This record gives sequence, structure tokens and C-alpha cells, in this order.
Amino acid sequence: MAQKGVELDRETFSCSICLDLLKDPVTTNCGHSYCMNCIKCFWDAEKEKKKIHSCPQCRKTFTPRPVLEKNTMLAVLVEQLKKTGLQAAPADHCYAGAEDVACDICTGRKLKATKSCLFCLVSYCEKHLQPHYDAAPLKKHKLVAPCKKLQENICSRHDEVMKIFCRTDQQSICYLCTMDEHKGHETVPAAAERTEKQKELEVRRLNIQQRIQDREKDVKLLQQEVEAISGSADKAVEDSEKMFTELIHLIQKRSSDVKQQVRSQQETEVSRVKELQEKLEQEIAELKRKDAELEQLSHTEDHNQFLHSYPSLSALSESTHSSSINIGPLRYFEDVTAAVSETRDKLQDILREEWTNISLRVTEVDDLLSPSEPKTRAGFLKYSREITLDPNTAHREIVLSRRNRKARQTKQQQSYPDHPDRFTFYDQVLSRESLTGRCYWEVEWRGSGIEVAVTYKNISRVGNSRECLLGYNNNSWALLCVKNRYDFFHNSVCTDLSGPWSSRVGVYLDHRAGILSFYSISETMTLLHRVQTTFTQPLYAGLWLYFCPGATAELIKVR
Repeated sequence: MAQKGVELDRETFSCSICLDLLKDPVTTNCGHSYCMNCIKCFWDAEKEKKKIHSCPQCRKTFTPRPVLEKNTMLAVLVEQLKKTGLQAAPADHCYAGAEDVACDICTGRKLKATKSCLFCLVSYCEKHLQPHYDAAPLKKHKLVAPCKKLQENICSRHDEVMKIFCRTDQQSICYLCTMDEHKGHETVPAAAERTEKQKELEVRRLNIQQRIQDREKDVKLLQQEVEAISGSADKAVEDSEKMFTELIHLIQKRSSDVKQQVRSQQETEVSRVKELQEKLEQEIAELKRKDAELEQLSHTEDHNQFLHSYPSLSALSESTHSSSINIGPLRYFEDVTAAVSETRDKLQDILREEWTNISLRVTEVDDLLSPSEPKTRAGFLKYSREITLDPNTAHREIVLSRRNRKARQTKQQQSYPDHPDRFTFYDQVLSRESLTGRCYWEVEWRGSGIEVAVTYKNISRVGNSRECLLGYNNNSWALLCVKNRYDFFHNSVCTDLSGPWSSRVGVYLDHRAGILSFYSISETMTLLHRVQTTFTQPLYAGLWLYFCPGATAELIKVR
């Protein structure tokens, strides 16, 4: 309890401005005491801002500025308290740092402000704020969190508090501004404008919060998509590795079977040849022995003995084998090698052709965020495909060149072998590669006219019916290019097109989205026609050289 009394005495004899014990204490007319230097500095600052003088604690104003005299009684009491051991301000006060809002009332080392008053335009520490809680007039003031920019509430033109908002110029003003530069403008109290803006702010916040929720859902969906893509990719890799391993094992087994069969046949044939060889060697030995006996007999001088022995020695047993063995060209197992080679070539062709299909299936996994169709030629070129023409589909009056990328019409029948995929009447040819996913290619053409088309593989090939002609059935879509004119055909329906004529045509296909677009390519890229449909099968690029001898069309390598 004694300690508490000391604390009360300390509060009683401390200056509410500097919070230290009073130095040269003076008392204002309202009865509050301050250090003489503290109150003078406070009134000097107040004069610069408001041209008034007030008590820092009760805010009572004085006109004119009071002349203060030292309060000798308080000075004596403070000196006596100092001698009894009363210290100055407590050591645990929280002083303002560089980033803090300092109390405007504190002198010397300032304490942190705990509130700012929008009416006084002054920031207060906890000690100097107390009058705003105690004095009735001050309780009406608006206290906010400490603010460094209180002076921005003062009109720089009239040195008045800005309590009005000009809606015409969208700025805060003071009441004097409404009489000159903002005269006639739409003005409202700042508080009223704040209320309106607060409503707008809440609506904006709701919109932002809704967008945040939507984006969070999108992020969650994308994360699920990432997991689905990763899971599908892992399964595809696992399954494909399993199937390729099975294929490798099958090839290895067939290799082992061929090896075993060849070795078994080798053993049989070698055994047969060796058996014959042994019989022949036995016959040779027998003949040599007979020859030696005959030679010995030839040297016998006794005529009777010679004549007696000759019949038995000269008789030869009949040979069981031909007098000669014909050895043909050494091609015992060459046919096996040829058969394996043919199988290898077929497998390579299948893998080469199907690899394109496999690769396309991989690239069909489109980026969900990518646009549905490119906007620039550079964007289209990202999907460029190197397409070749299939000789097995080419009409016999079409010559292919440049590694099967260029087709030329001729009236000379080519010696192509019969094939079920070959067009027999119309001078048409299809691509070797199937087209799925996103693809782009360009065709450079010369002659009176051509068709650039896409089609399902099941388009008819034999005869001159519409089912065989690109663009004249439900299985194909074709752009007819003739001098200075374009037409589009599908299912025998012709659509007249307009656009700059060019000898180069670009084709963009998004199989999954069902988009097929044709472009005129020159210095610019102009859309001629776009199809939006549903493709149910892989497509193949097609060309029709339009009964024009010498016409050419080439699938260009674009980069």
C-alpha cells in the first residue's frame, strides 16, 4: 500500500506533456499544471496549426494566450519529493521508434501514440490520451488507430479540417472550398460519402471473395487434373512397358524357335550327309582293295592262274549311289534368312506407321489452359505436322516425288501394284499418317485447280460414285482451289467463299474440339472457312488434282 501511495504522488506531480516530474511548474486558468517549457512549446505548435491556445488535458481554450508565472508552491513540493527518493518517469514506458507514430504532446524522448484524434488532429500516448476519456467535451472526438498522416486531413489552401467530399472532383475539401473553387459542385459530408463508399467496398469485397472461392475451386480442379494426368500417364507407361516387354519376349521366343528349328534341321541334314559320306568312303575302300588285287593279278606270270582268278576279281558289286552327287548353290537356309528378313521389314513398317499413331495419342493430351485456336501464324506453326502421301492410295495417273510429299498429275499410267486403298477413278491421294489431336499443315499448288481435303479412312476407293470423291460425301471435307476462287464442299453441299487468292493453303485441325479451318497463306494469313463439327474417327489429309494434267500439290515443310 505504501508503494501505491508513492506511485500516486508521482502521477500527481508529473507533467502530463513530458511525463517527467514538473520543472518550473506553471498552472493554467483551468487548474492543470505543466512544465513551463512543455506548455510553451505546445502552445507554439498549436499556434502554427490552429491559431488557438488550449489545455492539453481538458482542451479548454484561452484567448488571448495566458501569461504564465512559476507556481512556487508546486516547485517546492517537487524539490522535496526529489529529496525523498521519488524518481522521474517510470523506466518501462514504451518509447516511439522510427516506424512508430509518436505522441505529439510528449517533449524530449516521445512515447508511442496509442490513438490519433481526427478532431484535434493530434496523436496521443496512453497518458496524454486520458483526458479524452475523462472530459465530457473530448469524449465526442473521433479516436482512431495511430496515424502518421493526420495533416493530410487539413486543407492546404484554407488550413481547415476537410470534412466535405466533392463528388464532382472526387476529392476531400473543407467548407471554405465549397465557396470558391468547388462552388456549384456536388458536395456531401465526408461521413456520408464514406458510408456510400463503404457499401461499394463491401460489394467489391463480396465479389473478390467470390472470385477467390471460384479460383480456389479452379485450383482444386486443376490439382485433380494434375493427379489424373499423372495417374493416367503412370498407367500408360506401365501398360505400354508391359506390352512392349511381351512383344520383346514373343520376338525372343520366335528367335529361339527359329534357332532351334534351324539347328535341328541342321543336325538331321548333316547326319544324313555324313551317313552317305560313310557309305561312300566304305565303297572307296572296297574299290581301292579291289584295284590292289587286280594290280597284283596283272603282274602274275602264270597264265593259268591269271585266267582262273580273273573272273572272280574283276566282278564289281553294284553301287547303291549315283556315280556323281550334284551339289547346288550353297543356299540351304538362305530362305529362312529371307523369311526372317521379310518379317523384320514388315514389323519395322508396322512400328513405323503405328508409331505416328502412338505419338499422336500422346500429344492429344492437350493443355487445359491453352486457347481453342491459335491467333497468329507462329501459334499455328507450333502444331505443324510433317505429312507424307501414301503410294498405296495414289491414283495411277499421279506421280509422287520429294519423299512422297509432292503429287503431280500425268496421263501416263504408273505401274503401281493393285491395292484395296487405291483410288481407281478420281486423281486423288491420301496421307500415310492419320490425323488426330491438333495439327497444322500447308499445301503449295500449281495448275488449274486442286482440292485440299481431310477424310475418314473408310471413304470408298473404287469407281466414280460420289462416295469416292473428296467433299461429296459425309466422310470428307474439301476446299476447292481454282484461279481466283474458293469453294468448300461437304456431303455434296457447295459453299462459295471469299478471300485473297493464294497458291498456298493452310489447314488447321483440332480433332477433339471438332474444328477444321482453311487459310489463304501469303504475307498474311486469312481465314477462308471454318468447320465446327464432331469427328468420330481419325482423319487423313487428301488431295484431288482435279483432272488437270501437269497440276502439282506439295505438302510443305513449315517451321
